[in-house]
Amino acid sequence: MSNKAEWQLHDPYVYGMLAKQIGTTIGVQTTRGALRGILKAVQPDHLVVEMGGTPFYVRSQQIIWVHPAKVHQAMAQQVKQKN
Repeated sequence: MSNKAEWQLHDPYVYGMLAKQIGTTIGVQTTRGALRGILKAVQPDHLVVEMGGTPFYVRSQQIIWVHPAKVHQAMAQQVKQKN
């Protein structure tokens, strides 16, 4: 028996699209509800969305849809300054 962990990327196109969106504000609909915040990280099995300074870890298999979120111009400037 091997202790080797094997990752499977279930949605490679979604993963690729999200990887290009890191640092932007997105909306995510999950099986449990919706999130809107800054996309901080994308991994094969989850993504990290920061809302109000708190990171939320969302399992990739729980995502129904994702969209770029419209942000107020002042908020967009703050995001750019932090990155």
